[in-house]
Amino acid sequence: MTTADRLFAQRGATVPLNEIAREAGLGVGTVYRRFPDLQSLVDALFTERFTVFLHLATRSAEHEDPAEALRHYLLEAARMRAEDRALEVILANASVDAGPVARTRDHLGRLVDGLAERAVTAGAVRKDFAGADVYAFLYMIGAVADRTNDVAPDAWRRYAEFLMVGFGLERSPRERTSALTDEQLLDSWPKPLGERG
Repeated sequence: MTTADRLFAQRGATVPLNEIAREAGLGVGTVYRRFPDLQSLVDALFTERFTVFLHLATRSAEHEDPAEALRHYLLEAARMRAEDRALEVILANASVDAGPVARTRDHLGRLVDGLAERAVTAGAVRKDFAGADVYAFLYMIGAVADRTNDVAPDAWRRYAEFLMVGFGLERSPRERTSALTDEQLLDSWPKPLGERG
């Protein structure tokens, strides 16, 4: 599946299964026996990713301090998102409205909502904080990470810390991370189609 991840990150979820098999050094029949079509591969990758997020949410909820529980989930989920350049493509193309994928999505949603509600009840975050803010947080961090990964792989942490201050979770950032340099900012700037690597 790492070959599919790499190809999805580079080209989106339109890579044919035959090409994924060839790049992975596998026979086409081997791949088709496990994944009858591209959708089943995307859904399997989604379930694999969300199972990891489920475990993270469960572990985070074990923290006695609701603020620390939420902070742990936010930072670890952000790190996972920053390191997983295929995740956005997988999320956009998974069958999230039906079957096992929908059940996995809903289970994670309930756990994340629980982390958010517990933090609100404890006064650890602003009163209007909600589970949806966790997903928006990850979208924003993912956008920063995708743009800066090649020039400043840890840049996402600075913005994660700032957002947590905005949520009321922290009074000031715990991590003292540096802003991008002018050179890094220019290197991370969008490139014309013909110049993309």
